[in-house]
Amino acid sequence: MSDTFTTGDIVAASCRGQPVEGIYITDRDGMAVVKLGSGYNIGVDPATCTLVAKSGETAVQPPLTVEQDESLPELAIISTGGTIASKIDYRTGAVTSQFTADDILRAIPGLSSIGRYRAGVLATILSENMTPSIWQDLARAIHAAIRDGAAGVLVTHGTDTMAYSASAVSYMLDTPVPVVFVGSQRSADRPSSDNVMNGMCAAAAAGADLGEIAVTMHATTNDDFCAVHRATRVRKMHTSRRDAFQSHGMAPIGRVDFPSLAVHLTDDAVRRGACTLALHDRLEERCGLLYFYPGMAPEILRAYEGYRGLVIAGTGLGHVSTGCIRAVRDLIDAGAAVVMTSQCLHGRVCDRVYDTGRDLLSAGVIEGEDMLPEAALTKLMWVLGNESDPERVQRLMTADLKGEIRRRSDHGL
Repeated sequence: MSDTFTTGDIVAASCRGQPVEGIYITDRDGMAVVKLGSGYNIGVDPATCTLVAKSGETAVQPPLTVEQDESLPELAIISTGGTIASKIDYRTGAVTSQFTADDILRAIPGLSSIGRYRAGVLATILSENMTPSIWQDLARAIHAAIRDGAAGVLVTHGTDTMAYSASAVSYMLDTPVPVVFVGSQRSADRPSSDNVMNGMCAAAAAGADLGEIAVTMHATTNDDFCAVHRATRVRKMHTSRRDAFQSHGMAPIGRVDFPSLAVHLTDDAVRRGACTLALHDRLEERCGLLYFYPGMAPEILRAYEGYRGLVIAGTGLGHVSTGCIRAVRDLIDAGAAVVMTSQCLHGRVCDRVYDTGRDLLSAGVIEGEDMLPEAALTKLMWVLGNESDPERVQRLMTADLKGEIRRRSDHGL
């Protein structure tokens, strides 16, 4: 089979008696794997395959020039990769991150009706490969774009760790203009891709009366509107649905209707110009996030010896087992800041109700209020990157810096 076709060849075949045409990928288990124009792979009988064009023989069209309207506000696009900046790799049939920022403009031509753009690539990675050092580079790149006149910034990012990145940038950057993170659950060359609507809604939010870091993604499974989420209160809640992102502890701070692109912000949203541009980009990378589970051995906590900080996602009101408390105390006595959050996501930590919680407070644990664990981790990295005094660290961790702590828990959210 592989002697007949090579990866990238255009082939015609038959599937259940119906003619199909696509790109040959490989042969597997006696079947030819063909990529259809829809972006999906199918297996067909290799005996039905005929060659249409060899790989590389089809004409390659030069990239389209993106027309920019100089009368529109200037927005910056900073690409870090992810599915919104991905295409199918026909060598493997998998999605690979290889779009440039200019490719995104070509893939979503409607962006040109919203603003004029300066586009740049910071990284070309899937978001599981994101690191704190790239967060720092990202904060610096956003700061430079705003300093150089951008009226808003779009950050394209993989969805899996986008909440971490958006939260980390929130602590490092005081921004007077919108900084909007956006991604997609399905790559641009799939017919069900959400990249066009998400990208256009995010661009509309980047040009709106917003003055904070936000994440803009599909709010429903339909193509009707996107939600605008505060960066420190949002989490990805589904592996593949287009409405995977949800705000916790509060409602979204806005919505962008589609296709009208009308932006509606709530009273909770920080408005444009509310602060002066400033960059505080120091982070302490020796911080960890640990999810407690029943029967967890204290030795797992001891693995964090030498770390400067640890966030624990505890049970209920913020608990670990009695057998782990000594290990927690030892970390704190050695100079680590330990912050307790909850696995529950809704509600807040209160370690004054049960004996275990009181013992944790006695050991020196910092209550994480109603912070999401990932927001607490990025905040702890930032706080420890800028402060060494334990009392000051505790005050900052329990203070609301970027909307990550709500002083009143809303019922039903």
